[in-house]
Amino acid sequence: MLRALCELLEITRHLLLCVLENLCSSVEFSINMPSFLLLGAICIFLFSRVPPCLPLQKVHVSKETIGKISAASKMMWCSAAMDILFLLDGSHSVGKGSFERSKHFAITVCDALDISPEKVRVGAFQFGSMPHLEFPLDSFSTRQEVKAQIKRMVFNGGRTETGLALRHLLRRGFPGGRNGSVPQSLVIVTDGKSQGQVALLAKQLKEKGIIVFAVGIRFPRWAELRTLASEPQEQHVLLAEQVEDATNGLLSTLTSSALCSPAAPDCRAQAHPCAHRTLETIRELAGTAPCWRGAPRADAVLATRCPFYSWKRVLLSHPATCYRTTCPGACDSHPCQNGGTCIPEGLDRYHCLCPLAFGGEANCAAPKLSLECRIDVLFLLDRSSSTALEGFLRAKAFVKRFVQAVLSEDSRARVGVAGYSRELVVAVPVGEYQDMPDLVRSLDGIAFSGGPTFTGSALRQVAERGFGSAARPGQARPQRVVVLLTESPSQDEVAGPASRVRAHDLLLLALGSEAVRAELEEITGSPRHVMVYAEPQDLFSKVPELQEKLCVRPRSGCQAQSVDLIFLLDASASVGPENFAQMQSFVRSCALQFDVNPDVTQVGLVVYGGWAQTAFGLDAHLTRAAVLRAMSQAPYLGGVGSAGMALLHIYDKYHQDALIEWICREAKRPVNLCMPSPCMHEGICVLRRGSYLCKCRDGWEGPHCENRVLRGDAPKARGSRQDPAGGLHTPGSQHLQWPGHPGS
Repeated sequence: MLRALCELLEITRHLLLCVLENLCSSVEFSINMPSFLLLGAICIFLFSRVPPCLPLQKVHVSKETIGKISAASKMMWCSAAMDILFLLDGSHSVGKGSFERSKHFAITVCDALDISPEKVRVGAFQFGSMPHLEFPLDSFSTRQEVKAQIKRMVFNGGRTETGLALRHLLRRGFPGGRNGSVPQSLVIVTDGKSQGQVALLAKQLKEKGIIVFAVGIRFPRWAELRTLASEPQEQHVLLAEQVEDATNGLLSTLTSSALCSPAAPDCRAQAHPCAHRTLETIRELAGTAPCWRGAPRADAVLATRCPFYSWKRVLLSHPATCYRTTCPGACDSHPCQNGGTCIPEGLDRYHCLCPLAFGGEANCAAPKLSLECRIDVLFLLDRSSSTALEGFLRAKAFVKRFVQAVLSEDSRARVGVAGYSRELVVAVPVGEYQDMPDLVRSLDGIAFSGGPTFTGSALRQVAERGFGSAARPGQARPQRVVVLLTESPSQDEVAGPASRVRAHDLLLLALGSEAVRAELEEITGSPRHVMVYAEPQDLFSKVPELQEKLCVRPRSGCQAQSVDLIFLLDASASVGPENFAQMQSFVRSCALQFDVNPDVTQVGLVVYGGWAQTAFGLDAHLTRAAVLRAMSQAPYLGGVGSAGMALLHIYDKYHQDALIEWICREAKRPVNLCMPSPCMHEGICVLRRGSYLCKCRDGWEGPHCENRVLRGDAPKARGSRQDPAGGLHTPGSQHLQWPGHPGS
């Protein structure tokens, strides 16, 4: 329905254009013209700027390729010696508006021509009832002169005598041309609605070696254009309404004849499927009516029913092939990395829309160095004699570069700096600085002390007073991290103090030289928390790695320990397909927490319903991505399920006594509703009798702190109130009852 309406509007537009243009074609516009003619002129202006609902030529390519075709048309250049004659249809069937568009097309083509007496010569004819020479080929020697003369051409009107114009060229030749010593091209711009036959005349022109381009205007008659054009017709039939596309097509054909050069060596002319549309008048049988006809007898008539017809205009589409030149775009080489989206800007420029985590470089190549998490970080610098002044200054420069790279005004992270040798000295308490310049000035003021390397003593003191009173008022305590920088082995025991630090819920990370790797792993408790470098200057390359480790929540060691993990999914009829899909999603999210590779974690999956089936074994998939795909493809079985039968299946296939013991031990363990915490966005889970309560931090609300509070229009709680059980109810907190347990 919409398509039919669109076609009707388009037909109406062009019919009005035809009437108004023909009405105004003989009128000399002036300020004193009659009002109805002025209205006609205004209508022509308005209608000529209404874009067609259905383009008369559509190249079936992507919008990106359309842009490349348009860009290539501005980059192509013709500098060979040749004569180009424009033959513009100035008849009433074309109209004044379309004649102006024909002139615009000719001017656009001239922009790509090296016009000079020795290179490209350009001339122009206008034809209607009679052919009229506008200017011969040898009249003008510069591009500016030719374009100016084309602009001055005046619409003449008259009948569409295309054949008469072709006969004139056959007799007289190209006026001002070089007598066939150079290639000759005739560019006919017409609607193809000639008053006479043109096929024979066009054939004779082409037999003389003239390259004929037939360029449609308005609603062209494509069959006649193909008759006029040289072979192959697909490369010589164009549409002037789409100027840049038509210019590209014409220059692409000349380039294939070695008359023009492409925009760049890697530009290519390719065939694309396209469609040509035109407006045709067709006759339809409308019905029959009584009529009188002659009878065999001279004095008699015969009454009968005669057919009568109606005429209507319809848009017809013809499949075709269009040859266009395209050049590699700025985004064709896929310059944006890590999932970035390339946005072209003109012919050779682009910009990348980077994912949130990657914005460090123009091509999304480097991670965006920012601390988005809520965290308190204390840098612990070794300033003992073993490290020496050079090593201490290098560590201090690293901290300065890190905070300048990752901290911003909107950052939720706070930083402090401490140094140690014999004793711990907190030079910059966590969060106690006004802004970034103030923090940098404080860093510059930390002096080298020398002395013994008592790393263990420093860790013990960090656990006791390293973060001081850094708690944020009215908020739950954020993750606290100690980052140790040292290049020297400790002169005291470190295992005990490090355990004490971790017992205070502090995350330990360490950066150091290869020589102290073993000691740093002992201090942090995991190789994953240690970053080492071979050369001293390599320390500065660890900034992105440290930033990544700081904002990753510490996990319970699953990724650091070797484990064979088998998931057992109930795929019986009692679960149903929808719930089975939810269980698949759950096990996929669990698998994301593990480092899947043969040396660390292997994952298998067993499903059971009427029978038990191994979806995939422990050694079937070697990467996490492969495991996730396989989990999505696990089959739903149906039937009556038996967990015991499934456990026996696992016992037979993957016999491990420890597995059964662990299942039994876990089954007997009391349920802790806060482990793992159901509260989102760093909310605090508080156990109640048979239930739990989520205390949300500022800006979040909901039973599990899942909803962000909208600033400005969200209601705010005033103070605290007592819930019915006598417990304190804080704003943003929700009391959840665990099924099967008595209320509080």
